Amino acid sequence: MTVIVRRPAPPLRQLVRQITYQAGEQPCTSVEKILPSPSASLWVNLNRDEFRCLEGGRILSIPGAMLAGPRSRPLVTEFEQGRAHVSVAFAAGAAASFFGPLTVTADELVPLELLWGRHGAVLREQLLAAGTPDAMLGVLEETLLRRVTGSGNADQAVATAARELSGGKRVADVADGLGMLPRTLRRRFSAQIGLTPKRFARVQRMQRVVRALDGHSQVNWCDVASEHGYADQPHLTDEFRALADVTPREYLRSRVDGPNHLTFP
Repeated sequence: MTVIVRRPAPPLRQLVRQITYQAGEQPCTSVEKILPSPSASLWVNLNRDEFRCLEGGRILSIPGAMLAGPRSRPLVTEFEQGRAHVSVAFAAGAAASFFGPLTVTADELVPLELLWGRHGAVLREQLLAAGTPDAMLGVLEETLLRRVTGSGNADQAVATAARELSGGKRVADVADGLGMLPRTLRRRFSAQIGLTPKRFARVQRMQRVVRALDGHSQVNWCDVASEHGYADQPHLTDEFRALADVTPREYLRSRVDGPNHLTFP
C-alpha cells in the first residue's frame, strides 16, 4: 500500500488539514458501511470515473470527482478492487471557503462539476495526466488555491464552537461562551459546517466512543455510556441506532478496518 500525505503551505494550511494519495490497499471489491462524520471532504477516484453507493435499496453512481458532505447518517459504499484515490480533509468550518454554504451538501455526495463547473469536471483528468503521486498532490493544491473565496479564513467563532462541541460541551454553553444567541450560532454553524450544532455534537460524541473502542473486543457498555455523557446504556443504544443504524453490540461485531468501517451483508 502506498500512502502519501501532504500538509499544504500557507495560506491553505489554515483551511486544509491534509491532502492524501492512497493506493494498493484493496485486494478485492467489498461493500462497507461508513459511520457518520461531521467533516466534509473532497475525493477523486483514480481507478475509475465513478463512486458507487447503496441508498434505499438502489445503487447510485456518482462521478469520480466529488465532495462528500458532512454526514449525520451512515453511508454504504463500494470499494473496488485496485482502489486508488486522492482526498482532501478540510479543517473544521473551512470547506465553505471553497464550496460556499454547506447546508445543502449535508448527507450528500455532490459531483464536483456541480460545484466548480468545468474546473470540477476536468480535475480528475488533470490528476491522471500529472502522472506521479507527488505531482497529483501538487495539482490538487494549486486547484484549491484558485478556488478559495473571500478572505480565505474560516469563521473562527464556528471553529471554536466545533472544537468545544467535539470535546463534549453543551450547545447552550458554547453559544453563551461565544456571546451568541443559540439561533445565531445555529445559523452560522450550519452554513459553515453543514450540520446543526446539536446534530454535530451527537455525531462527534459517537465518534469519541468508537475511537475509544478501537482495538477492544470486550466492552462494558454501562461504563462506556457513563464515560461519554450518555444518560444510561439504553440512551447509548438509541443513539447508535439513530446515527449508525446498528446497536453498539452489532457495531462491535461488524467493525472492520478501523473504527468507522463496518462489514455490510
